[in-house]
Amino acid sequence: MTVFQITGALFAIVALFGVVNYRFIKLPDTLGITAVGLVICLALSALGFYYPRMAEVAGTIVPKVDFADIVFHGLLSLLLFAGALHVDLSRMRTQRRAVFMLATIGVLISIAAVGAGFFYVTRWLGHPVGLLWCLTFGAIISPTDPIAVLSVLKRAGASENLETKITGESLFNDGIAVVAFTTLVGLATGSSEFSTAAITIDLLREVAGALAFGIVLGFAASLLLRGIDSYPVEILITLALATGGYSLAEALHVSAPLAVVITGLVIGNHGALTSMSEKTREHLFNFWELLDELLNLVLFGLIGLEIIALSLQLHIVWLGLASIPVVLLARGISVAIPLLALQNFRRLNRHSALVLTWGGLRGGISIALALSLPTFHGREMLVGVTYLVVVFSLLIQATTLGPLIRRLNR
Repeated sequence: MTVFQITGALFAIVALFGVVNYRFIKLPDTLGITAVGLVICLALSALGFYYPRMAEVAGTIVPKVDFADIVFHGLLSLLLFAGALHVDLSRMRTQRRAVFMLATIGVLISIAAVGAGFFYVTRWLGHPVGLLWCLTFGAIISPTDPIAVLSVLKRAGASENLETKITGESLFNDGIAVVAFTTLVGLATGSSEFSTAAITIDLLREVAGALAFGIVLGFAASLLLRGIDSYPVEILITLALATGGYSLAEALHVSAPLAVVITGLVIGNHGALTSMSEKTREHLFNFWELLDELLNLVLFGLIGLEIIALSLQLHIVWLGLASIPVVLLARGISVAIPLLALQNFRRLNRHSALVLTWGGLRGGISIALALSLPTFHGREMLVGVTYLVVVFSLLIQATTLGPLIRRLNR
């Protein structure tokens, strides 16, 4: 198929999923389209189990696709920018301590807890995976999806403070988790040696450099946008920021994902208020929301192709089901410890902890990281388990989060 044919097929599929969601499922558009896509991929995966010919065809296609290049040098920059663009920074300042603790200490706790739990689960089910790869899985599954959870929270009438905590954490933990992911993959593959001092210095350099670079790039782009009143041109500028800024950050050896997040925050707040007309803001935000939906569908399609090639083997299904409570428990621990620390060990608000735990939805970023894993013994298993955990997150957690919040409010 040509690029034009692939693009046309993609738009037709997205439109169909949108119609199905609007008429029958009635979830928020972003979440509904993703959920329908997940169900279709899951159905195709199940068919691949009963019709090995499908797995053979997918197996001939998968080796021809450079998932790591597509994800890290294409989709990831756009997904992160889209998520950052929709966050209200003024509201986040009121919860900055909670957001910071959840997105840093909380992510590290989650990575360690998921990694340790998954390490024992794989041994218990007779498919052991090395500890470093289990910790890598923890880094894959720890970031949460800001777009999916925000749409649910707005419908459910969650408090502003709770909404800010969840969306702010979801945004920043992407960058932290990606840095942890690349570090752990380097250690697991042997391309880098373990040294606490060296790892700490590298992390600080990447994070601090990304913060400075993202701020400078964001404000420079805001000045450029100020002299332009054409939303097509301004949309193109933001596309250049997301993709070109990501590539430049990589060249400067700072965290490209975090740099894109910071740039998106600056453009979505300072740039949108000082450099854009109301019409431009509306078109720009609608464009990036639609692009986020399309990119998530592409990601789920890519991982669906991999799962079909695997024929969704039974041991992967069992590992995925066993990993779901591990991930939820780790999420609960990673939420409770920072919140307790912030409250000086006073009584923890159980409702906030519960909603933050159940509202930690996994989405496109986790799938992007899973697809970019290098080849090793157990890679297919990690990809499959990631897929199943994300399926549970978006089909079960997302659909029940709204009723949970409304019940707690009563």
